[in-house]
Amino acid sequence: MTSTLPNSPPFPFIMQEVSQQVYPLSTLYVVATPIGNTGDITLRALNVLSIADAVACEDTRNTAQLLSRYGLSKDLIAAHEHNEREAAAKLVSRLQAGQRIALVSDAGTPAVSDPGARIVDAVRAAGLRVMPLPGASAAVTALSASGLLQERFFFVGFLPVKARQREQSLQELMAVTATLVFYEAPHRIVETAAALAKAFGPDRQVVFARELTKLFEEIHRCPLREASAWVAADPNREKGEYVLLVEGASAAASADDADADRILSILLGELPVKQAAAMAAQITGKKKNALYERALQLKQDA
Repeated sequence: MTSTLPNSPPFPFIMQEVSQQVYPLSTLYVVATPIGNTGDITLRALNVLSIADAVACEDTRNTAQLLSRYGLSKDLIAAHEHNEREAAAKLVSRLQAGQRIALVSDAGTPAVSDPGARIVDAVRAAGLRVMPLPGASAAVTALSASGLLQERFFFVGFLPVKARQREQSLQELMAVTATLVFYEAPHRIVETAAALAKAFGPDRQVVFARELTKLFEEIHRCPLREASAWVAADPNREKGEYVLLVEGASAAASADDADADRILSILLGELPVKQAAAMAAQITGKKKNALYERALQLKQDA
């Protein structure tokens, strides 16, 4: 099936080629949408959105507004974190009836720190086809402008909201040598900046990528010792969605952490957690509080 978009595209021959490609029936199309700038939609995404029988989305109001920017109007199906299982069953039924369904999130690539994974899983379990359409990703966008030199990155997504759980999650990441990628909401950026500095120390580099591709985009890199001060310097920095990149551990630091884990494991076989952490601190020179948190984790994992 071919289609023609409502407005004449600037590259008619490319758009004609895109519209004449094969778009199978009974297929879930996972469509990346812009993370801010509506010009970042792909030609292929526009074509699929134009021929889809329905669009499954997080927020029907947001998606309706986005589609209207491209001159499109579609049957919208709410598919968010609170109804994913029910939405998945409805979508599988429609796909089995031969429809094309586009799955989008509020911004960026669905099912990556956004709803959608359960839907994709259910569609695959039903023996139906899933076709991804690549496009905008906040994590990759931030990485491309960071200048951090590690060849690998470790995608974390959102940290736990509660302080104790967040601290535990960060402790588990201390030895990771890849660049760490976090998403964060603006109302938590102050406490998260402080938590990162406490967990990883003052010297690692951090990149704040705020409001990417939008009018007030801001990308700032500094040592973690300056992170909290940078956030506090401008009240506007507590507004807008963030991607945070933290420089990974050095190979030497990672080896030190592995050695500390080995010592802790031996001591935990003979001593209570508090005493094991205190003795490990004397042996390794590391902070007792950090070793105590790590000892609790090792005890839990044992």
